[in-house]
Amino acid sequence: MVAPRPPISIYCEHYQAVIELIGRRWMGAILRVLMSDEPRRFNEVLAAIPGLSDRLLTERLRELTEHEIVERVPAPDISPIAIQYRLTNSGRDLEVVVRAISAWARRWRGGP
Repeated sequence: MVAPRPPISIYCEHYQAVIELIGRRWMGAILRVLMSDEPRRFNEVLAAIPGLSDRLLTERLRELTEHEIVERVPAPDISPIAIQYRLTNSGRDLEVVVRAISAWARRWRGGP
C-alpha cells in the first residue's frame, strides 16, 4: 500500500520565489554549466551557452550570488585577479531539482 502524499498548499511564497528565480531566461543553462565539479570562469560559462550575452550572464550570476546559490572564488593559480564561479552547498542541493527537470524534459519534450 502506498502512503498518501501530503497535500500541496495552493500558494507557497517560498516556492513561487524560487520558481521565478530559476525560471528566468538562461538561468537553467547557467546552473547546468556550473554543475561541473570544477569552478568555471566567466568566459567558460559564456562559451558553453550559445546565444547568451555577457551582460545577461553578469546579471544572472549576480542574482545567483545574491541568493547564495553561486559563489565567486578567487583563482590565484590562473591570475591574481581571476575569479571563478561555483555552486554553493545550497546550489548543490538545487542540482537534484535541475537534474529531475532535465529527465522530465527528455521524457516529455525530447532532448539531450
